Amino acid sequence: MASGAGRAIPVVVPTQFVLQGDTVFLHLAKQNPIFEALSENSQCVLSVAGDWAYIPGAWKAIDDEDPTWGIPTTYYGAVQLTCAATVIDDTAGTAGVLRTQRDALEPEGTYVDPAEHGQKLRAILGIEIAITDMRAKFKYGGNVDEAHRSHIKDQLGKRNKAGDQAALNQIQA
Repeated sequence: MASGAGRAIPVVVPTQFVLQGDTVFLHLAKQNPIFEALSENSQCVLSVAGDWAYIPGAWKAIDDEDPTWGIPTTYYGAVQLTCAATVIDDTAGTAGVLRTQRDALEPEGTYVDPAEHGQKLRAILGIEIAITDMRAKFKYGGNVDEAHRSHIKDQLGKRNKAGDQAALNQIQA
């Protein structure tokens, strides 16, 4: 949180990150407002949501159930990590964060070492965040019987919109 005129201001920063054990690695442009917030308080929250799929109410009706009485819902996975952030403000340390991210996200690639990027490297800072607490919710129809869940799986497979396949994979797991 950054402070402004005596009040706390949340800073939301969408970004790519890598999780290794209980530590998250990421990098951001130096001008990002998150750094002002982290200089005041190193505690932060990393929030991740995915596999988002809308389930129409009619999909929840099978056999002789009236589809107009179905209650729509959303299937999703969501995690909130409470963390202690360490800002890495030297180019060698930031290059190390970039290597960690690159090696995890593009292990098959060939690249110039991040330390060779000179001026561009100096325009970013690395962040290493140690996870201190975690909350998670995974909602994929676990509260319904197998017949209803199977019907929804069929519907997700037929519709195949953004998020449907990821949610379907979670239901089938």
